[in-house]
Amino acid sequence: MRASLIQIAVDEGESVAERRQRVAALVREQAGSDLVVLPELWTTGAFAYEEFGPEAEPLEGPTYEVMAKAASDAGVWLHAGSIPERDPDGPLYNTSLIFSPSGELAAAYRKIHRFGFDKGEAVLMGAGRDLVTVPLPGTTLGVATCYDLRFPELFRSLVDAGAETLVIPAGWPERRRAHWTLLAQARAVENQAFVLACGTAGTHAGVPQAGHSIVVDPWGEVLAEAGAGEEVLTVDFDPAKVAATREQFPALKDRMLGLEPPRR
Repeated sequence: MRASLIQIAVDEGESVAERRQRVAALVREQAGSDLVVLPELWTTGAFAYEEFGPEAEPLEGPTYEVMAKAASDAGVWLHAGSIPERDPDGPLYNTSLIFSPSGELAAAYRKIHRFGFDKGEAVLMGAGRDLVTVPLPGTTLGVATCYDLRFPELFRSLVDAGAETLVIPAGWPERRRAHWTLLAQARAVENQAFVLACGTAGTHAGVPQAGHSIVVDPWGEVLAEAGAGEEVLTVDFDPAKVAATREQFPALKDRMLGLEPPRR
Protein backbone atom coordinates (compact mmCIF):
# COMPACT_ATOMS: atom_id res chain seq x y z
CA MET A 1 0.00 0.00 0.00
CA ARG A 2 1.21 3.50 -0.77
CA ALA A 3 0.27 6.34 1.58
CA SER A 4 0.90 10.05 1.10
CA LEU A 5 0.76 12.39 4.09
CA ILE A 6 0.36 16.02 3.01
CA GLN A 7 1.93 18.24 5.67
CA ILE A 8 0.12 21.50 4.97
CA ALA A 9 1.45 24.89 5.99
CA VAL A 10 -1.31 27.17 7.25
CA ASP A 11 -0.52 30.67 6.01
CA GLU A 12 -2.60 33.34 7.72
CA GLY A 13 -2.44 35.42 4.52
CA GLU A 14 -4.24 32.71 2.56
CA SER A 15 -8.04 32.56 2.72
CA VAL A 16 -9.76 29.33 3.68
CA ALA A 17 -11.34 29.11 0.23
CA GLU A 18 -7.95 29.52 -1.45
CA ARG A 19 -6.43 26.89 0.83
CA ARG A 20 -9.18 24.40 0.02
CA GLN A 21 -8.44 24.68 -3.68
CA ARG A 22 -4.67 24.50 -3.18
CA VAL A 23 -4.97 21.41 -0.99
CA ALA A 24 -7.39 19.78 -3.43
CA ALA A 25 -4.76 20.21 -6.15
CA LEU A 26 -2.16 18.56 -3.88
CA VAL A 27 -4.52 15.63 -3.32
CA ARG A 28 -5.01 15.20 -7.05
CA GLU A 29 -1.25 15.06 -7.51
CA GLN A 30 -1.19 11.90 -5.34
CA ALA A 31 -3.18 9.87 -7.86
CA GLY A 32 -0.69 6.98 -7.65
CA SER A 33 -1.24 6.51 -3.92
CA ASP A 34 -3.82 4.29 -2.25
CA LEU A 35 -4.37 6.51 0.79
CA VAL A 36 -3.86 10.26 1.24
CA VAL A 37 -3.92 11.90 4.68
CA LEU A 38 -4.33 15.58 5.57
CA PRO A 39 -3.72 17.25 8.96
CA GLU A 40 -6.07 18.43 11.68
CA LEU A 41 -8.01 21.70 11.24
CA TRP A 42 -5.96 22.69 8.21
CA THR A 43 -8.70 25.05 7.01
CA THR A 44 -8.27 27.37 10.01
CA GLY A 45 -5.17 26.28 11.92
CA ALA A 46 -5.48 24.20 15.07
CA PHE A 47 -4.62 27.09 17.40
CA ALA A 48 -6.65 29.78 15.63
CA TYR A 49 -9.45 29.46 18.16
CA GLU A 50 -11.12 32.72 17.17
CA GLU A 51 -11.65 31.30 13.67
CA PHE A 52 -13.45 28.13 14.74
CA GLY A 53 -16.87 29.75 14.98
CA PRO A 54 -16.72 32.00 11.91
CA GLU A 55 -15.24 29.23 9.72
CA ALA A 56 -17.33 26.35 11.08
CA GLU A 57 -19.31 24.52 8.43
CA PRO A 58 -21.90 21.75 8.26
CA LEU A 59 -20.64 18.23 7.72
CA GLU A 60 -21.54 18.37 4.04
CA GLY A 61 -20.25 21.91 3.59
CA PRO A 62 -17.66 23.41 1.23
CA THR A 63 -14.69 21.37 2.51
CA TYR A 64 -16.71 18.17 2.17
CA GLU A 65 -17.62 19.04 -1.42
CA VAL A 66 -14.11 20.02 -2.50
CA MET A 67 -12.42 17.04 -0.82
CA ALA A 68 -14.98 14.53 -2.11
CA LYS A 69 -14.26 15.74 -5.64
CA ALA A 70 -10.49 15.61 -5.08
CA ALA A 71 -10.68 12.03 -3.78
CA SER A 72 -12.75 10.99 -6.78
CA ASP A 73 -10.49 12.77 -9.27
CA ALA A 74 -7.38 11.14 -7.79
CA GLY A 75 -9.03 7.74 -7.23
CA VAL A 76 -7.68 7.54 -3.68
CA TRP A 77 -8.92 6.88 -0.20
CA LEU A 78 -8.71 10.31 1.42
CA HIS A 79 -8.55 11.09 5.10
CA ALA A 80 -9.30 14.78 4.62
CA GLY A 81 -8.05 15.82 8.03
CA SER A 82 -10.54 17.61 10.23
CA ILE A 83 -12.75 20.68 10.08
CA PRO A 84 -14.62 22.75 12.65
CA GLU A 85 -18.07 21.21 12.15
CA ARG A 86 -21.21 23.09 13.12
CA ASP A 87 -23.94 20.69 14.19
CA PRO A 88 -27.29 22.42 13.51
CA ASP A 89 -28.66 20.96 16.75
CA GLY A 90 -25.59 21.23 18.95
CA PRO A 91 -22.09 22.61 19.48
CA LEU A 92 -19.07 22.75 17.24
CA TYR A 93 -17.04 19.56 16.77
CA ASN A 94 -13.53 18.82 15.53
CA THR A 95 -14.61 16.40 12.83
CA SER A 96 -12.55 14.26 10.47
CA LEU A 97 -13.84 13.23 7.04
CA ILE A 98 -12.79 10.05 5.24
CA PHE A 99 -13.72 9.59 1.58
CA SER A 100 -13.64 6.55 -0.69
CA PRO A 101 -11.98 6.61 -4.14
CA SER A 102 -15.42 7.26 -5.63
CA GLY A 103 -15.77 10.42 -3.55
CA GLU A 104 -18.37 9.06 -1.15
CA LEU A 105 -18.12 9.74 2.58
CA ALA A 106 -16.90 6.50 4.16
CA ALA A 107 -16.81 7.78 7.75
CA ALA A 108 -16.75 10.87 9.95
CA TYR A 109 -15.04 11.02 13.34
CA ARG A 110 -15.69 13.65 16.00
CA LYS A 111 -12.57 14.06 18.13
CA ILE A 112 -13.08 12.53 21.57
CA HIS A 113 -10.30 14.21 23.57
CA ARG A 114 -10.35 18.00 23.25
CA PHE A 115 -7.19 19.96 23.93
CA GLY A 116 -6.94 23.18 25.92
CA PHE A 117 -7.89 22.27 29.50
CA ASP A 118 -9.99 25.37 30.36
CA LYS A 119 -9.70 27.26 27.07
CA GLY A 120 -9.62 26.86 23.30
CA GLU A 121 -10.91 23.64 21.80
CA ALA A 122 -11.82 22.23 25.22
CA VAL A 123 -14.47 24.89 25.78
CA LEU A 124 -15.41 25.81 22.20
CA MET A 125 -16.11 22.30 20.89
CA GLY A 126 -18.12 19.30 21.98
CA ALA A 127 -16.58 15.89 22.58
CA GLY A 128 -17.18 13.01 20.22
CA ARG A 129 -18.38 9.70 21.65
CA ASP A 130 -17.92 7.11 18.92
CA LEU A 131 -14.96 4.98 17.85
CA VAL A 132 -14.43 4.95 14.10
CA THR A 133 -12.79 2.28 11.98
CA VAL A 134 -12.78 2.20 8.18
CA PRO A 135 -12.22 -1.01 6.19
CA LEU A 136 -9.93 -0.53 3.20
CA PRO A 137 -8.70 -3.17 0.78
CA GLY A 138 -5.91 -4.89 2.72
CA THR A 139 -6.21 -3.08 6.05
CA THR A 140 -8.63 -1.47 8.51
CA LEU A 141 -8.02 2.10 9.58
CA GLY A 142 -8.47 3.23 13.17
CA VAL A 143 -9.15 6.96 13.31
CA ALA A 144 -7.96 9.40 16.00
CA THR A 145 -7.00 13.08 16.10
CA CYS A 146 -4.02 14.94 17.63
CA TYR A 147 -4.53 15.12 21.44
CA ASP A 148 -6.14 11.64 21.24
CA LEU A 149 -2.58 10.37 20.78
CA ARG A 150 -1.98 10.81 24.52
CA PHE A 151 -4.75 8.37 25.51
CA PRO A 152 -3.65 4.76 24.90
CA GLU A 153 -7.00 3.27 25.93
CA LEU A 154 -8.58 4.79 22.81
CA PHE A 155 -6.12 2.94 20.59
CA ARG A 156 -6.61 -0.32 22.46
CA SER A 157 -10.33 0.03 21.76
CA LEU A 158 -9.63 0.69 18.08
CA VAL A 159 -7.48 -2.45 17.91
CA ASP A 160 -10.27 -4.43 19.57
CA ALA A 161 -12.55 -3.08 16.83
CA GLY A 162 -10.20 -4.46 14.17
CA ALA A 163 -7.84 -1.56 13.45
CA GLU A 164 -4.49 -2.43 11.89
CA THR A 165 -3.41 1.01 10.63
CA LEU A 166 -3.84 3.97 12.98
CA VAL A 167 -4.28 7.32 11.23
CA ILE A 168 -3.75 10.47 13.29
CA PRO A 169 -4.06 13.95 11.76
CA ALA A 170 -2.76 16.66 14.06
CA GLY A 171 -1.89 20.29 14.63
CA TRP A 172 0.91 19.51 17.09
CA PRO A 173 3.03 22.38 18.48
CA GLU A 174 6.78 22.50 17.94
CA ARG A 175 7.50 22.92 21.65
CA ARG A 176 6.23 19.37 22.30
CA ARG A 177 7.58 17.72 19.15
CA ALA A 178 9.54 15.14 21.18
CA HIS A 179 6.24 13.87 22.59
CA TRP A 180 4.77 13.61 19.07
CA THR A 181 7.50 11.26 17.88
CA LEU A 182 7.64 9.28 21.13
CA LEU A 183 3.88 8.73 21.34
CA ALA A 184 3.54 7.80 17.66
CA GLN A 185 6.14 5.08 18.14
CA ALA A 186 4.60 3.95 21.42
CA ARG A 187 1.12 3.60 19.90
CA ALA A 188 2.63 1.54 17.06
CA VAL A 189 4.60 -0.78 19.35
CA GLU A 190 1.95 -1.37 22.01
CA ASN A 191 -0.79 -2.03 19.44
CA GLN A 192 1.42 -3.79 16.88
CA ALA A 193 -0.03 -1.58 14.18
CA PHE A 194 1.12 0.89 11.57
CA VAL A 195 0.85 4.54 12.62
CA LEU A 196 0.39 7.28 10.04
CA ALA A 197 0.58 10.62 11.86
CA CYS A 198 0.16 13.74 9.71
CA GLY A 199 0.88 17.16 11.20
CA THR A 200 0.83 20.74 10.02
CA ALA A 201 3.62 23.16 9.23
CA GLY A 202 3.79 26.91 9.65
CA THR A 203 2.52 28.97 12.58
CA HIS A 204 -1.08 28.97 13.82
CA ALA A 205 -2.11 32.08 15.75
CA GLY A 206 1.48 32.58 16.89
CA VAL A 207 2.07 28.90 17.74
CA PRO A 208 4.86 27.27 15.67
CA GLN A 209 3.86 23.82 14.44
CA ALA A 210 5.94 20.67 14.81
CA GLY A 211 5.62 19.33 11.27
CA HIS A 212 7.58 16.06 11.20
CA SER A 213 4.74 13.86 10.00
CA ILE A 214 5.74 10.27 10.61
CA VAL A 215 5.01 6.70 9.52
CA VAL A 216 5.86 3.93 12.00
CA ASP A 217 5.66 0.18 11.51
CA PRO A 218 4.32 -2.38 14.06
CA TRP A 219 7.81 -2.85 15.55
CA GLY A 220 8.21 0.88 16.16
CA GLU A 221 10.60 1.43 13.25
CA VAL A 222 10.23 4.83 11.60
CA LEU A 223 9.66 4.19 7.90
CA ALA A 224 9.55 7.84 6.91
CA GLU A 225 9.54 11.25 8.59
CA ALA A 226 8.98 14.72 7.18
CA GLY A 227 10.86 17.88 8.03
CA ALA A 228 9.43 21.08 9.47
CA GLY A 229 8.01 22.73 6.33
CA GLU A 230 5.20 21.93 3.95
CA GLU A 231 5.85 18.71 2.06
CA VAL A 232 4.31 15.46 0.89
CA LEU A 233 5.61 12.38 2.69
CA THR A 234 5.01 9.23 0.63
CA VAL A 235 5.79 5.73 1.87
CA ASP A 236 5.12 2.18 0.71
CA PHE A 237 4.23 -0.32 3.42
CA ASP A 238 2.88 -3.86 3.61
CA PRO A 239 -0.30 -4.11 5.71
CA ALA A 240 0.30 -7.86 6.05
CA LYS A 241 3.13 -7.05 8.43
CA VAL A 242 0.57 -6.37 11.17
CA ALA A 243 -0.74 -9.93 11.24
CA ALA A 244 2.79 -11.31 10.90
CA THR A 245 4.02 -9.20 13.82
CA ARG A 246 1.09 -10.15 16.03
CA GLU A 247 1.70 -13.82 15.27
CA GLN A 248 5.47 -13.67 15.71
CA PHE A 249 5.28 -11.72 18.97
CA PRO A 250 1.75 -12.31 20.34
CA ALA A 251 1.84 -9.79 23.17
CA LEU A 252 -1.77 -8.68 22.60
CA LYS A 253 -2.91 -12.18 23.55
CA ASP A 254 -1.34 -11.74 26.99
CA ARG A 255 -3.51 -8.80 27.98
CA MET A 256 -4.96 -9.19 31.47
CA LEU A 257 -6.75 -5.87 32.04
CA GLY A 258 -9.57 -4.24 30.20
CA LEU A 259 -10.95 -7.45 28.71
CA GLU A 260 -13.39 -8.33 31.48
CA PRO A 261 -14.61 -6.74 34.71
CA PRO A 262 -12.12 -7.14 37.58
CA ARG A 263 -12.97 -9.59 40.34
CA ARG A 264 -14.19 -8.11 43.59
